[in-house]
Amino acid sequence: MIEKYLGISSDYVIIGLAGLVLLTMILLIVFIVQMAKLKKRYKIFMQGNDAKSLEDTLVYRLEQVDELIEANASNERNIDMIFKNMKDCFQKIGLVKYDAFNEMGGKLSFSLCLLNEKNNGFIINAMHSREGCYTYVKEIIDGNSIIQLADEEEQALQQAIGGI
Repeated sequence: MIEKYLGISSDYVIIGLAGLVLLTMILLIVFIVQMAKLKKRYKIFMQGNDAKSLEDTLVYRLEQVDELIEANASNERNIDMIFKNMKDCFQKIGLVKYDAFNEMGGKLSFSLCLLNEKNNGFIINAMHSREGCYTYVKEIIDGNSIIQLADEEEQALQQAIGGI
């Protein structure tokens, strides 16, 4: 009947279909072997090391992530607190050594300026002479002093502010 419509012998059709069935059987066997290997690997994967299950590992890792998130939040709070405290700490320093009196040598006198972030602080001026050492403190507010500054004190202030 096939010979009438297609002009092909039925023997060729049967041989072709048999070849197709044989090829399908070979592919089926290959897929079954691959599936068995995949199942074996899946069981090994799910068992984990030392009979520890994958679920236990995931739960442990999620707990670690939660701990890290909490530690990070704590670190951020601590950093914010440190930055708030640093605003009031002395961050800027200026130091000028000089000879207060001509008869003295070695530049034993000095002006030391300590300022915070907002340029508030003080200048310590220590003048060394043969009779002794005299120390003065002048308050600095917004980078300025109410009391007039000596040249060395002004230099120390400018160093601290960053002008020199």
